[in-house]
Amino acid sequence: MSIIRDPSLSSAGLRKIDWVKSNMPLLRGLEKKFRDTKPFRGLKLTVSVHLEAKTAYLVTVLAQGGAHVFATGSNPLSTQDDVAAGLATFENVEVFGFHGANAAEYESHIEAALSGGPDIIIDDGGDLVAMLHTRRRDLAKRIRGGCEETTTGIMRLRAMEKDGALLFPMIAVNNAQTKYLFDNRYGTGQSVWDGINRTTNLIVAGKTVVVAGYGWCGKGVAMRAKGYGARVVVTEIDHVKALEAYMDGFSVMTMEDAAKIGDLFITVTGCRDVVTKDHFPAMKDGAVLCNAGHFDVEVSRSDLEEICVSKKERRANITGYTLKNGNTLNLLAEGRLVNLAAGDGHPAEIMDLSFALQALSAKYLAGHYKTLERKVLDVPREIDNYVARAKLDSLSASIDTLTERQREYLDSWGE
Repeated sequence: MSIIRDPSLSSAGLRKIDWVKSNMPLLRGLEKKFRDTKPFRGLKLTVSVHLEAKTAYLVTVLAQGGAHVFATGSNPLSTQDDVAAGLATFENVEVFGFHGANAAEYESHIEAALSGGPDIIIDDGGDLVAMLHTRRRDLAKRIRGGCEETTTGIMRLRAMEKDGALLFPMIAVNNAQTKYLFDNRYGTGQSVWDGINRTTNLIVAGKTVVVAGYGWCGKGVAMRAKGYGARVVVTEIDHVKALEAYMDGFSVMTMEDAAKIGDLFITVTGCRDVVTKDHFPAMKDGAVLCNAGHFDVEVSRSDLEEICVSKKERRANITGYTLKNGNTLNLLAEGRLVNLAAGDGHPAEIMDLSFALQALSAKYLAGHYKTLERKVLDVPREIDNYVARAKLDSLSASIDTLTERQREYLDSWGE
């Protein structure tokens, strides 16, 4: 039995789902194959990913494959109530989540999505895994395995594996080439700026943009900022990544120094306390702060609450914090994922790649779970290659193939 905000919103949600479906050719192809072969026949799947249209279409594809799917969000501000209502109308799908859920409600939605007893999970950030290893360990024994979408989630899983605590195999979908090279770089790069621009309605050109973290997501955000005409500063803790940012044409400095000159700050690190009360007093009046990492701990909202003398909502998804020095700092989307809490997330064509990987990895788990260890596993190379090849086919792009003579040349060590 679904738990959603308003079932009457379903028609609007179904239109959104239909729109993304028309722009996700890989998933459409898998939907047809899954409908014919039913790889998830008799299985239950729980999906905790940002509950918007692209995720909803993935859920329907899994259901077409024979699964009973329990869907919930991975962030209470990214859940779209119309999409949740539309998704709940599909056969063999139950939906648990609504926009703006408080912490207790959000946790209850995660537990409800697990209470059906899933065989396979698809996680985004690790909330399903966390509950299956704490409050609902009773359900863990039937889990064949799961897939993890994010860098942050995989960091958690690696720590669990290291401690010998992981109870079932998890496939690191984020680490597939057709995920991080495209979703993390181009998807994050575009969707973060979509969220910022539609929320602030301010120009980017001429401003100093500070990007904290130069992983694949940070690269995408910095690249798009440069394209908008911003002066870009990168902060890092990794010497190699910092050098790469410098060679890419960006200034590199500490957050302490960047705080004095930045107009707009974007955290993309996967760590906590990246921008804190050590930095806020040095910032310009009107500086904009936002986060594109999975959890709302990168820009310290608790520190802002502690040191501000007043705060007020300045626009939808913008809270202004006035400090003792009279400067006001503007935090977007409560410090949550700005591209989803204040936008629609990654473009459909990008998520077509990532969700094709998720669907195929779940199919792999369904058929191979008996031989898999309780570890963090790579996406099988053949799945990665299949997704790349299928995407190129959908774009009517073709590549060369080696001749036999070329193969012999590459395989030889002589002349």
